[in-house]
Amino acid sequence: MAPASVSFRISRNAEDLAETIHALSQRLVTLEQRLAAVELQASNQDRPDPQELASLDNVERLLQDCRHLLEIGSASEAPTASEAPAAFDSQEDVGYPNAA
Repeated sequence: MAPASVSFRISRNAEDLAETIHALSQRLVTLEQRLAAVELQASNQDRPDPQELASLDNVERLLQDCRHLLEIGSASEAPTASEAPAAFDSQEDVGYPNAA
């Protein structure tokens, strides 16, 4: 084998190896970018939207107000045993008015 032929093969293999390393480097950069994007998306999902939190706070306040009003209303209007309506026949029918 001629020295020029061996030198050409070494040069060709070195070029192929350099191209392969470059391609792998590019893929690594792409994968790192994708990983960063996925991590960012995951961290954003952990943090709720401030507007959504404000809406939920408003709903919670409304529910508390309603519960408070129901407690006030039921405490002041609670019927005694003698005033209880006779619309229910037995324990089985609790919550359902007597149709008769």
